[in-house]
Amino acid sequence: MRKEGATRQEIADRFGLSKAQIKGWINRYNRKQAKLEAGIVPRTKGRPRKDAAPRDVVREQAYEIERLRMENKLLRDFLRFTGRK
Repeated sequence: MRKEGATRQEIADRFGLSKAQIKGWINRYNRKQAKLEAGIVPRTKGRPRKDAAPRDVVREQAYEIERLRMENKLLRDFLRFTGRK
């Protein structure tokens, strides 16, 4: 529904949920899609099997480092904008 142009409030009203719940679901979906685009396979819930394939730790770390760099840049820009730095 979001891709069709419905607002979060419209989606919440349709399903009888709060806007905050819809916002959380959309944010989790967007994070999952960003990881998939970066080539990171989402982990399954629960304890991993003994015969499970190893995770690509290097790719996960590179993704996390890039995410933190973007967050730092946003915070730095915000502080400059507010005149605190």
